[in-house]
Amino acid sequence: MSSDLTQGCIKNHLRSIAIPSSIGYFFHTMFNVTDTYFAGDISTQAVASLSLTSSIFFIVIAIAGGMSQGLTALLGNAIGQKDIVHAKQIIFHAGILALFLSIILTIIGLISAPHLIVLLKADGQYLEEALAYVNIILLGAIFYVGVFFSNAILNSIGNTIVFRNFLISGFLLNILFDFWFVKGGLGIAPLSVKGIAYATIIVECFGMAYLLYNVKKTYLLKDLPKFKFDIDIIVSFFKQGFPPTMNMSLMAFGTFILTYFIASFGQHAIAGYGIAIRIEQIVLLPSIGINVAVLAIVSQNNGAGLFDRIRQTMQYAQKVGLMLWIIGMFFIFAFGEFMISFFSKDPLVIDAAMSYLIAAGISLYGYVLVFINVSLLQGIKKPSLIIYLSLFRQLIIPTILFSIFSFYKLALGYYWFGLALTVWSSALFILWYAKRKLQELDPI
Repeated sequence: MSSDLTQGCIKNHLRSIAIPSSIGYFFHTMFNVTDTYFAGDISTQAVASLSLTSSIFFIVIAIAGGMSQGLTALLGNAIGQKDIVHAKQIIFHAGILALFLSIILTIIGLISAPHLIVLLKADGQYLEEALAYVNIILLGAIFYVGVFFSNAILNSIGNTIVFRNFLISGFLLNILFDFWFVKGGLGIAPLSVKGIAYATIIVECFGMAYLLYNVKKTYLLKDLPKFKFDIDIIVSFFKQGFPPTMNMSLMAFGTFILTYFIASFGQHAIAGYGIAIRIEQIVLLPSIGINVAVLAIVSQNNGAGLFDRIRQTMQYAQKVGLMLWIIGMFFIFAFGEFMISFFSKDPLVIDAAMSYLIAAGISLYGYVLVFINVSLLQGIKKPSLIIYLSLFRQLIIPTILFSIFSFYKLALGYYWFGLALTVWSSALFILWYAKRKLQELDPI
């Protein structure tokens, strides 16, 4: 697989990056599905506890993932400009930033988690179970950041195979550790929900070591120049990384807001939502692979000034996304209820989850358009809109809609279709905006 994405067939590059990435993220989602399965084997409350803390966990992922996307964009542009010395200096600074982020995320997370979970109406054993899980997860922040940053370096040269291999092996290891820690054995007492958390951070630790090993084998870490601290690189990191970080963080806050409102419907609604988003993630996996590919290809070609190749990339990505939407809709309507019943036999949980999946099916192509156009804006180093779009999509409109629904005591389904409305309105706007920004760089 070529690391030069400024030459060769766009379709081949998209496939060679997106397919391994999508396969990897499938197993990442199955990793989460495994956790949900073992939580369901404990109790409905255990599933609800994982769902309740997902927004807090996702904030850690959002910050690590958002900053790593900024790293991919910076490295991709430097590689496209053939400035490998500068690319190596970017990697030096990324290591410092990764350590700093890990410490901050752990400290702030441990302090704020109890207050956030109480705000979501958890108390008693429900609260204790949620805190037992999330506190362990927060202590492993260094591993998540290390995984994301190492993978960002590999993504910048179009290598998604290493991450795929980790996610496949991580999924298998997680099954083993979940079973062992939840059920107990070989000198370990049954750990319930805490066992799921321990399994997660052990696998992430393994992943960080494996990815770093492979990063060291790339040409980007050979013949390293002397480290020179450059404040401009740090500033560029935050310019590129802050918008996607805020985008992903606001997604977490959006999940928190939704969870806050649907908590009044009871643990069955929370559990159903937690199960449904796992299934939704499976359907969205191919589009995530396309998103990774678009960011890598656009970044290098923007650095090289090859704007026609960027347009070709977007056209092909949107066509593929449309086909994936049709397939995803079929999957949800044909197999959605069966998939839900795999995790819970409770009819109230199944009803809540299925109503969410119907709305999610309507939203799928909207998500695809948002994902790939966000990648375009990052790749051409014009990411500022991402923050405002996220504020609109994740906070402002949902808060207004959900407050109205809550005031009039409307059914749970209204909340799901309110989300679909915000996704599509956001998708149409960013599609227009991204085209305009590309036009400004290269008028045709």
